[in-house]
Amino acid sequence: MTAINAVTDFAVEGDVGVVTIDSPPVNALSAEVRDGLAAGVAAAVADPAVTAIVLICAGRTFIAGADISEFGKPPRGMPLAEVQEVIEASPKPVVAAIHGTALGGGLEVALVAHYRVAVGSAKFGLPEVKLGLLPGAGGTQRLPRLVGAKMALDMVTTGKHIGAPAALAAGLIDAIVADLRAGAIAFARDLVATAKPLRKVRDLPVTGVEPGMFDAYRAANARAFRGFDAPEANIKCIEAAATLPFDEGMAVERRLFMGLMTGLQSKAQRYVFFAERLANKIDGLDPNAPLLPVASVGIIGAGTMGGGIAMNFLNAGVPVTIIEMKAEALDRGVATIRRNYENTAAKGRMTAEDVAARMALLTPSLDLDSLSAADLIIEAVFENMGIKQDVFGKLDRIAKPGAILASNTSYLDVDEIATATSRSESVLGLHFFSPANVMRLLEVVRGAKTAPQVLATAMATAKKIGKVAVVAGVCDGFIGNRMLSRRQEQAMALIVEGALPADVDRVLFDFGFPMGPFQMSDLAGLDIGWSAETSKGATIRDRLCEAGLRGQKNGHGFYDYDAQRNRTPSPVAEKIILDYAAEKGVNRRPIDDAEILERCLYPMVNEGAKILAEGVAQRASDIDIVWLNGYGWPVYRGGPMFWADSVGLATVADRLTHYGIEPAPLLTKLAAEGKGFTGAV
Repeated sequence: MTAINAVTDFAVEGDVGVVTIDSPPVNALSAEVRDGLAAGVAAAVADPAVTAIVLICAGRTFIAGADISEFGKPPRGMPLAEVQEVIEASPKPVVAAIHGTALGGGLEVALVAHYRVAVGSAKFGLPEVKLGLLPGAGGTQRLPRLVGAKMALDMVTTGKHIGAPAALAAGLIDAIVADLRAGAIAFARDLVATAKPLRKVRDLPVTGVEPGMFDAYRAANARAFRGFDAPEANIKCIEAAATLPFDEGMAVERRLFMGLMTGLQSKAQRYVFFAERLANKIDGLDPNAPLLPVASVGIIGAGTMGGGIAMNFLNAGVPVTIIEMKAEALDRGVATIRRNYENTAAKGRMTAEDVAARMALLTPSLDLDSLSAADLIIEAVFENMGIKQDVFGKLDRIAKPGAILASNTSYLDVDEIATATSRSESVLGLHFFSPANVMRLLEVVRGAKTAPQVLATAMATAKKIGKVAVVAGVCDGFIGNRMLSRRQEQAMALIVEGALPADVDRVLFDFGFPMGPFQMSDLAGLDIGWSAETSKGATIRDRLCEAGLRGQKNGHGFYDYDAQRNRTPSPVAEKIILDYAAEKGVNRRPIDDAEILERCLYPMVNEGAKILAEGVAQRASDIDIVWLNGYGWPVYRGGPMFWADSVGLATVADRLTHYGIEPAPLLTKLAAEGKGFTGAV
């Protein structure tokens, strides 16, 4: 065996040259890997004893993709396109031997080999679209020549992975082997023995092209692709592969790739990629410290939130005991969980056996004492401090020593809740978002006395159940809802001053949110937290509720809804708004879209600056992760703090002042220094 460079070895086994990449952890296409690949293939071509070449990787995976840490830095090493030319132009057959994952640039390397073999567990994909990009090394031109235009469209616009059996059926790989190295070498020898041609993917035709298919694909996916630049660029590349010669298609791919690479959307999406990973790093926590066991979970409350929370743990194979005060509520909650699973099974996303296995892990109970052995207990009862303190006082007497006691509160003071116990060190907040079994975000609220081991265990548990966790400090509304309240204040002020709910919702929808604040209020229910007994018509919401408007639940809110939940602005709600404004002496005026956007979003950024200054959030990117995963902030805009940096903090501060809102000291300071919150723009 000969060392080509620090990450590449070359060996000759009989008449087969084997080039091995060993660059932990995932053999990413760094400059060293690219140089090693080219030099290794060149060494095999130059060796007269070698009749065929195998490219293989050590460790747990084939080349998993580009080295994203090199993005935005001065280029070094051989460009990937030149490495691919060396492989594709080899006069000896080259076989890519794949295990683990061949993703992005890794798959693009495999596509220039003359043949591909893989173990049965291997996965393949071109996920660049998730970073706001497209496969820029010929992936959009070669992939459809192997798997056809339709499958290539799906792969490049969604970034989804396919397994080895599907890859074999589609023609992406040529064989599945049991032993990767031995199987690849045997396959390579057979190529030589049977005089198989040096098949270059670039020379194959694109199959499965039908008239109008590209426009039909755009139309079918318009909702999913709304606002994103990268899916359309990927579609154009596959279209080019189907209609242009290979080299001309490559020119289209390169031009569109550079446009995305230098654009703000991809910069935002790459920022999000790193921000999500950074959220797991908590100052003061030893990442190697032992965690508390979480082998069983108790949940108090079987309503919408409690049931959704339970499903997260059942999906992860963790036994759950769920508690309600009344049998009717308990039965209803368990039935809802079962129905959710059965609906998923009916769509083919799980089997009847999966449903049975999950339900077998669920123990319904009316007895709080049933939680005495639970490792983690999550309270999901009504958002009232007195009720929550009563529950935690009881848990203090029931729960075993060392059990973690968590509240699903979305606003309330976790430290105050903890005073109901004698073990404040074991108490924290776990704020799930509705629907809890779907939404990715989990705000982990660190109390003043929460033990580091408890916090670390909560973060690890969040990862186990598939959540993106962000640590927040104790304050009213934590990170997400505290900022949301500023947006809601301005949205309500805007409709009093001259805008209508549909105007505000349209502007925020066009910005990229799935819905605006008034549509969101209707969806949640206008009467959440409203009491008919105490209502005095002090707010527009009070008056809407007093008039019997509840939102989607009864078909009337800021909008009227038909049987299919299609909405039209409610004339009743509009009259209530206009009457309220007149009563308050407001002289309504036209409000343009720019003012709506600025007044809804800039105060959120301002509150984010306060959250940072107070240490409620550890870093600006954590705030962005909260809003991206819990509130529908468009990922291609990177989160409110990243977006503010792209606008310019001086502009944000100036416009806040214009609207009579005092800029936060941190915002003012950074704006004066010409700096940003994230350092990413």
